[in-house]
Amino acid sequence: VMFNASRAALGAPTRTAYSASKAGMIGMARTWALELAPHGITVNVVAPGPVQTDNFWGIIPKESEREAELAKRIPVGRLGQVEDVTNAFLFFCDPANSFVTGQTLFVCGGSSIGTLTL
Repeated sequence: VMFNASRAALGAPTRTAYSASKAGMIGMARTWALELAPHGITVNVVAPGPVQTDNFWGIIPKESEREAELAKRIPVGRLGQVEDVTNAFLFFCDPANSFVTGQTLFVCGGSSIGTLTL
């Protein structure tokens, strides 16, 4: 079982309901991981940071100065791409990684360990 949460689970100004729902999802996934592990079922979460998608551009105008400034504030110096998130999901899908459960993988260019405001 895999969940798509968000770096916003750690907090995001003006995004209270969104942040709370994503944080709740992480808690639910951890509980399910404990409950389902005896049945050989793993449960993990991918929590992307700013990724260039239509949803992102609904908040930050595409190719705007704001988008460029946000990319500069991310430790790796760029915004995420869909492939970055897809690769994280593929990791959890691989049966070779069946010893990993109850984990949240922040795919956020390091923004989960620093401060970032959209």
